[in-house]
Amino acid sequence: MATPEYLELYPERKLTYFKSHYVLGLTSAAAISGLLIGYVTGVVSGSLVYIKEDFEAVKRSIFLQETIVSIALVGAIIGAAAAGWINDFVGRKKAILIADVVFSLGSIVMVAAPHVHLLILGRILVGIGMGVASVSAPMYIAESSPSEIRGSLVSTNVLMIAVGQFLSYLTSLAFAQVPGTWRWMLGVASLPAVIQFCVMLFQPESPRWLFFKNRTREAVFVLGNIYDQERQRHEVECLGKERKKLKNIRYRDVFRSKEIKIAFFVGAGLQAFQQFTGLSIVMYYSPMIIEMVGFNSKQLALLLSLILAGMNVCGTILGIYLIDHAGRRLLALVSLSGAIVALAIISAGSYFETLDSTNTVYGWIVVMGLALYTVFFALGMGPVPWTVNSEIYPEEFRGLCGGMSATVNWICSIIMFESFLSISDGFGIGVSFGILGVLAGVAFIFVLVYVPETNGLAFEEARVLWWIIRTQGNDQYTECLLEGGNQSCANLDICHCQDITTVDS
Repeated sequence: MATPEYLELYPERKLTYFKSHYVLGLTSAAAISGLLIGYVTGVVSGSLVYIKEDFEAVKRSIFLQETIVSIALVGAIIGAAAAGWINDFVGRKKAILIADVVFSLGSIVMVAAPHVHLLILGRILVGIGMGVASVSAPMYIAESSPSEIRGSLVSTNVLMIAVGQFLSYLTSLAFAQVPGTWRWMLGVASLPAVIQFCVMLFQPESPRWLFFKNRTREAVFVLGNIYDQERQRHEVECLGKERKKLKNIRYRDVFRSKEIKIAFFVGAGLQAFQQFTGLSIVMYYSPMIIEMVGFNSKQLALLLSLILAGMNVCGTILGIYLIDHAGRRLLALVSLSGAIVALAIISAGSYFETLDSTNTVYGWIVVMGLALYTVFFALGMGPVPWTVNSEIYPEEFRGLCGGMSATVNWICSIIMFESFLSISDGFGIGVSFGILGVLAGVAFIFVLVYVPETNGLAFEEARVLWWIIRTQGNDQYTECLLEGGNQSCANLDICHCQDITTVDS
């Protein structure tokens, strides 16, 4: 991939977000996965109300209610854990197609479910599809993207997650009075899965995956559709040099190389803090939270949740613009700063609402805090973890480490989902959001200390980046960027940089 120095030398070869219709088409096709993930995770809170009406066992059992919601996350963990191997073995495109098939099958099982156990099976299948898609789509987009707009394009997948959540609340309102409400809500998910499957059949495989599988002619053809001839030649040269360094790796190799351990620590840490700062809580429980602070109308709670989901979309659109202009690290820090303030407002408003439940002002303060949180989270901590994880690993580790870090994300999502209501019941919703605020503060320190700036970094420079950070620290990497860019970093005693797949003594 082209380095910042190359693009400064040949600025006419730089691409913008809307300049390459071909790349934007590839991104749009893959980002339907984000729409599916957003819809499936968002629609369950609205559909559960109607599922309880159809299944008396669910109505009587809180355990079954929690299982119907959380079992999809268990499936997502399974899917994400397997996704690294699937992506490396069959390719990014086929992995997305596999996810679509599993999505569709799960939706059909849920719609036709005559009893709750088949409904749970359908949720597991949908969850597996989510897990595979959560790894495959960002990876496919990143490897098909020019380095100068890679962040914006990968963030498009996050935008589609936000759009999916918005549509889930819209669907919940639209089908509220329709017979078989929950079956329509859950069954709609199969439609975008089928559309994506048909569209992806006509899309090419990731050019990087093709190149590193020695399918050079196909890779060169795809690159020719993305770049002009001169830059195409440069990209092929870069890929050729990187291919010579490739080695076969296994899971244990991630923890035998200090550079990759550092990269995985950063990537998995970002994914964990994306959940620990409240993503799952707001995604799953916003209607319930709104009801808990004094809004007794379910319709009003859904409507306010729909507005919050719309603000999430707007914040993500702004994040798409800023991620390649302000940079990943700065955007994450700004995002977390705003989230900390918003969580403090929510916590205070919730606390005072419990003291005086007749005063509706406190409920509206919580809603305002939720709105502020949604915008700031969508701005940075929504897209940044997925973007950084798609670009910090060298080629041979990308599928493996990407799958492992996504698995961390889904595991942390389950932890947050299962603990939030218990803590809220025991100590109050204000305490719950206060804890999230503290965790957001820890996340801010984590990003400040450990996360390097990767904006514009070519994939092959990941090897140099982690070697510099390991041997000389994040400050040295930042300093060399200020002095002369990534190329000067590459010249920092690089002859002593061992290949990252070599086992450290």
